[in-house]
Amino acid sequence: MILTGPQIGAEVEEGRIAISPFDASLLSPNSYDFQLSSDIGWYARHWWGGHTLDCRRPNPFVRATIPEEGMVLRPGRIYLASTAETIGSEHFVPIIRARSSTARTGLFVHCTADLIDLGSLGRLTLQFHAVQPVRVYPGQRIGQVTFWVPTGRRELYRGKYQGSTLPEPSQIWRDFRAEDPRGSSA
Repeated sequence: MILTGPQIGAEVEEGRIAISPFDASLLSPNSYDFQLSSDIGWYARHWWGGHTLDCRRPNPFVRATIPEEGMVLRPGRIYLASTAETIGSEHFVPIIRARSSTARTGLFVHCTADLIDLGSLGRLTLQFHAVQPVRVYPGQRIGQVTFWVPTGRRELYRGKYQGSTLPEPSQIWRDFRAEDPRGSSA
């Protein structure tokens, strides 16, 4: 069951959904429009330069700031950006997606990771992929979050991305270190 926009607003007031800062004018019939922060980053190595990202090791990551005049996102790269808002809930499952206006420019906002775990709280990391050059701006209404009612016993997220304040590069390498403390690629 999905929450309506007015219900999202009521749950924010009750403290069962966290959206900060919250602006009631960003409520839609069944979602909340989130905004792009000025924080963005990307992996320093490019596949077209013969480099491959390695899932067993941290990969070089460049952090930058989107200027007020905007930044052009180019095809062939994943950009990691963050929401301007801190978002999360211990009671409802957030799911993010692009606003249709954003999608119509050829910008994927989340690529594949649209599900935010129950109990996760932070500025959400967005995975941008542009199919053509597109300019984005800090403060732009870039995507929307919906909230869903879970059924069954709730187990809250306490993982490696909890409390993110900046775009977080992949920490998949930590999964391998849990299996092999040396982190070697045996």
